[in-house]
Amino acid sequence: MDIRPLTDVLSVSAQISALDLQSLREAGFKSVICNRPDGEGADQPNFGEIQRAAMAAGIEARYLPAESGKVSDEQGSTFGALMQELPKPVLAFCRTGMRSTTMWALSQAGQMDLPQIIERASRAGFDVKGVARRILNGGKTPVEVADASYSVIIVGGGAAGVAVAASLLARSPQLDIAIIDPATVHYYQPGWTMVGAGVFEASTTARTMASVLPRGVHWLQSAVAAFEPERNAVILDGCRVVRYEQLVVCPGLKLDWHGVEGLVDTLGRNGVTSNYRYDLAPYTWELVRALRSGRAIFSQPAMPIKCAGAPQKAMYLSADHWRRTGVLSTVDIQFSNAGAVLFGVADYVPALMEYVQAYNIALNFGENLVAVDGPARKAIFSRSLADGSKERIEREFDLLHAVPPQKAPDFVRVSPLADAAGWVDVDPGTLRHKQFFNVFALGDVANTTNAKTAAAARKQAPVVAHNLLALRGSVKGDAQYDGYGSCPLTVERGKIVLAEFTYGGKLAPSFPKWLIDGTRPSTLAWLLKERILPPLYWEGMLKGREWLAQPELVG
Repeated sequence: MDIRPLTDVLSVSAQISALDLQSLREAGFKSVICNRPDGEGADQPNFGEIQRAAMAAGIEARYLPAESGKVSDEQGSTFGALMQELPKPVLAFCRTGMRSTTMWALSQAGQMDLPQIIERASRAGFDVKGVARRILNGGKTPVEVADASYSVIIVGGGAAGVAVAASLLARSPQLDIAIIDPATVHYYQPGWTMVGAGVFEASTTARTMASVLPRGVHWLQSAVAAFEPERNAVILDGCRVVRYEQLVVCPGLKLDWHGVEGLVDTLGRNGVTSNYRYDLAPYTWELVRALRSGRAIFSQPAMPIKCAGAPQKAMYLSADHWRRTGVLSTVDIQFSNAGAVLFGVADYVPALMEYVQAYNIALNFGENLVAVDGPARKAIFSRSLADGSKERIEREFDLLHAVPPQKAPDFVRVSPLADAAGWVDVDPGTLRHKQFFNVFALGDVANTTNAKTAAAARKQAPVVAHNLLALRGSVKGDAQYDGYGSCPLTVERGKIVLAEFTYGGKLAPSFPKWLIDGTRPSTLAWLLKERILPPLYWEGMLKGREWLAQPELVG
């Protein structure tokens, strides 16, 4: 923990874990305040987990969440009231500590001189000059005053953001680029399926953000609060303003854990897990190994979701383990899918159905997970009936692999860049915004109809890089993205159905059929997933090496 004192009775820090509470108690803290909404990050414990650990350690815990960069004056006042109420000393935390510091600064307006607020925050490592300007400006952030300007700003330091930065620098090494992302760790999320099956160690899927960012890129370790595309400005956490000539938006999507009633209260215990969270994928493997009989339910929410095949991958690999250990016949496997089909591209369904039948999996289409009672080990699903009404179905479970509903990040959904559904509104070929000509988007946040996978981002990054530089006059012609996506469906340990397709479900194999027939389970495809794709990601995609990803040019 990196604990930074603001006053004699208040310190702030980045995200803490449940394991930290006993150490905090030993350090003398008597209260904690969580200022981070649940579900912001794939490695983030929910407040319920923190609260239970705090109670066990004899520490008071309060929840005062704020979206990144959107701390209100009311929240500042509430923070001040909590500081009056709670036993001291207090530790407030969020993703980086900035939101907590902002709430403190707002709570001190009128009580402490602004220079003193700025100085104390600065000693703790936080720049609140933007907050001070907001206080002086009557509560509004003045976008006319920029803290910094860059030629290109990339929002998001995940697979898409780092890849597009690397592709831009490969073409224009002197380009002035800034990446905005508050995270300190970069994850290879396609590897979490393998972690949940005991194939990979979780640690092999994580590297520090600083180690993967391309050399020469400015890293603004902050969260985005809002976009002002009419003014070519981005407002950051702490009310700071940065300006751009071109903007690339790729912050990924938001996992809505609270979209399933009771889910956040039981994740990581009571047999409830999810490979969609870094710290829970090892728990999946723990549960799979421990289960000798009973019912295992794997849920899948309505589209769009990140890697639509991931819920099935977890199911197949779990079933394969139970088959290999001789207990498959005693495990009732249920796949409850909010959709109407097993997989969206029909050519791959026959091979998948062979495994569904071999593992004796019950397919429950049209069922959406809406609630979980962890202690009672019950999952509740909603199913639409022919007359338009809905029925609720309750199932007991011994293992529940839950996948939450997913949506665009809040700061994107409410921005001028979003379409009616909340995703960034871009041309599906050029990935350029339909209204703001100097804005591009790629990855999970774009409203394109391709599968939301790292493989799609690998193909999209060179397209955005070329088209952005064409806008700057550095290159000619338009690059076109064809909707390519890939989903290596791990049907058993050692075999994969390698689904590759473009817009409209058109098959797009990367290899000749005699080498890998993507519509059939393949050992070579498994070796690709296990041995080749991780280094291709770290040393190829994130380094601007566009192997098998050169963009198609038109005009």
